[in-house]
Amino acid sequence: MKILFLPEVMDYFLELADILYEKNYFGFENSALEYAEDLFEDISENLPNKHRKLAPNYFDRYGENMNYSAFKRNKNTSWYVFFNIYFENGETVYFVRYISNQ
Repeated sequence: MKILFLPEVMDYFLELADILYEKNYFGFENSALEYAEDLFEDISENLPNKHRKLAPNYFDRYGENMNYSAFKRNKNTSWYVFFNIYFENGETVYFVRYISNQ
């Protein structure tokens, strides 16, 4: 099994720490960076084990026939990961196309 991310999703993770720090969700840049890295690691390690649902049609602009899973970070914040599942040479591939916390 492997998990792949669209380049746009990878760019979002790189920008996430800056966004969180600039919007004062974290008082230290290092804390915001750690949060973004932890979220990425959690998705990379646990996506196959998460309960998944079919994504609403609204998200078809990011890819068709997607699933999504929620990653709860604290009592106020959940991240939603939108992905397709493929099978390639007997291996399951999770292809992450979009991530949002709204």
